[in-house]
Amino acid sequence: MAKPPSLTGENGFHFSQAILFPSPSPSGEDSAAFNTPGGTPLSNGTGCCGTPSPAESCAQPLCEARDSTQFGEGIKYVSTDGKELACGWGGFTPGCLQFFNTSKGVLFFLCVASFLQGMTVNGFINTVITSIERRFDLRSYQSGLIASSYDIAACLCLTFVSYFGGNGHKPRWLGWGVMVMGLGSLLFALPHFTTGMYKVHSSADVGVCAANQSQSCAPAASSLSSYRFVFMLGQFLHGMGATPLYTLGVTYLDENVKTNYSPVYIAVFYTAAILGPAAGYLVGGMFLNIYTEIHRETDISPENTLWVGAWWIGFLGAGAASLLISIPILGYPQRLPGSQRYIVMRVSEAHQLKDGSHKKASDPDFGKTVKDLPRSVLLLLKNPTFIFLCLAGATEATLIAGMSTFGPKFLESQFSLSASEAATLFGYLVVPAGGGGTFLGGFLVNKFKLRCSGIIKLCLFCTVTSLMAIFIFFIRCPNMPMAGVTQTYNGSALPDNQVNLTAACNAECGCLRETYSPVCGSNNIMYYSPCHAGCKKVSEKLRNGKKVYKECSCVEKNTFPGEAEAGKCTSSCAKRTLLLFFMFIVILFTFLSSIPALTATLRCVPDRQRSFALGIQWIVVRTLGSIPGPIAFGSMIDKSCLLWQDQCGEQGSCYVYQNSAMSNYTLITGLVYKVLGTTFFVVACLLYKPPPAESAQGSSDTSENGNSDLQETKPSLPAAEDI
Repeated sequence: MAKPPSLTGENGFHFSQAILFPSPSPSGEDSAAFNTPGGTPLSNGTGCCGTPSPAESCAQPLCEARDSTQFGEGIKYVSTDGKELACGWGGFTPGCLQFFNTSKGVLFFLCVASFLQGMTVNGFINTVITSIERRFDLRSYQSGLIASSYDIAACLCLTFVSYFGGNGHKPRWLGWGVMVMGLGSLLFALPHFTTGMYKVHSSADVGVCAANQSQSCAPAASSLSSYRFVFMLGQFLHGMGATPLYTLGVTYLDENVKTNYSPVYIAVFYTAAILGPAAGYLVGGMFLNIYTEIHRETDISPENTLWVGAWWIGFLGAGAASLLISIPILGYPQRLPGSQRYIVMRVSEAHQLKDGSHKKASDPDFGKTVKDLPRSVLLLLKNPTFIFLCLAGATEATLIAGMSTFGPKFLESQFSLSASEAATLFGYLVVPAGGGGTFLGGFLVNKFKLRCSGIIKLCLFCTVTSLMAIFIFFIRCPNMPMAGVTQTYNGSALPDNQVNLTAACNAECGCLRETYSPVCGSNNIMYYSPCHAGCKKVSEKLRNGKKVYKECSCVEKNTFPGEAEAGKCTSSCAKRTLLLFFMFIVILFTFLSSIPALTATLRCVPDRQRSFALGIQWIVVRTLGSIPGPIAFGSMIDKSCLLWQDQCGEQGSCYVYQNSAMSNYTLITGLVYKVLGTTFFVVACLLYKPPPAESAQGSSDTSENGNSDLQETKPSLPAAEDI
């Protein structure tokens, strides 16, 4: 049967008939609620006419509202708060700004903010960290402290921000947070302008075979390393500023849209945060191809180990954009016009404690003072569903952090790719799998209108599916043969995997262990460097954009010295497509459970504790997941290293991994965390105790007839739900 033409509301759902909200009472008695002669209950409004027919009452305005805002044709919202719900700054609330005073407007600006945060913290930082180390003479552990400063700041601020911000003016907390984040980006770029010009001290060409090569092993002490404290402070400000974004931002969206549409809005918000790092890698990589002193020319190329790119440009742009985007966010009201009707229709799904102490959180005065903080923490700790959802989130965060950090390195080793090729390939996996999975998770919750227990079961299904797919790491690609590392120069096996880079063919070359520049011989064997391959000349012509070395005594071709091409030998792994497909599945289902798990967290706690609950969850996720995750994965992967960097007798990073061992360790680590995640979701599902059906209905009825300044007429509610 054909349906009548429908009208679209502000959040994308439809009404088959116009809905009119009553005007405010002339007497100003906001708390008054009474019935019209026609029997239709009104709250905070005046019964103008006693019309028994809902259709007639909605056909035309029965009373002319003095202060109304139009939300789509046929739907009028009448605010009792007047200018309190207007968009603007103080008394400046121009009418043109009210076009953005909707949930979609908020979503747009929050998406831009989360995109900038992801692009800066997870994109630019990871891209430029090597250039910063080179420019400011930093060691790896010092750059690690710079990266960790973000999580340290977030953990320190989460409790304070989520508790007081959750009971305060959320848009103001969000706006000031984004502004602090922008200041952190500008501070991060400051060292480029306060230091002297970067000068390249190039050494002699140590790439080809030549006797008596030497390289200084006494690095001069530099005061530039003190700038690490500036970088740490910049990252600390990033962490402080981003703290409200993923706690208060999520709850502000959740409480200003219809319950069924909340997962979709949150999914779009998190999808923007996932796309941010992808843009950061691409844009940051482009800037690194520009010399750091942009007004000076240099004779070295980006491939040179002494090259430092323009790492600071991205932070300037992101900082300026964050400052600009904070201005409209600061202009939003404490709640959006029309949001009260979603609170009226909301049915509590909070976990029911046996002692009934969860009812304390429904007190309007609860959480407004510091004295309530211990009680609020205790209520959350007594909620087993919340606790196990936090633990499950920590295990998933560990996998995500580990995959994002070491995923490119895994592909680089398995398929014998360059670092840039591996990063690009990993990006092609993460953007559709991570972004698509995040959005799809929110869509499924909305599509099937899942309640809290059903959402937890969806998370469990996703975790089990990715657990099955992770067994793909039993498949691995063989290592490309490398002379002196995986085999001897004459092709025989090395005893006990002992690295021996010296042979009769390169003994007179005086090759340096510090110069790692892999080449692929014409015999399809890799060598540590052109010198270790015994190459004596460099061709003036490039082949496929790569240097070609000639007269390589260690590369035999028809008993004559062969050639070698710069770079690694191309892997011909037949299982490459299968491995990439199942990696895509693992990433897809890992991210697919993220928004449902977040939605379940919001629903299993009382409404007044949602922001604080997200703050506590983020602390657990960071301390047990995001921070130790890369360390756990890194320590396991390091066990599979065959060839370590040797810088003047000190061990550096790993150059070559044993592919089979790397796959095994990745499989073991992934299985442990996936099994833990599955267990936590099972326990959360079993322990969850929803409110009784009659209690939930009664609670809903009470809120509908209680103290609220918006009320939809009873006959209109089914019409809104049907379509």
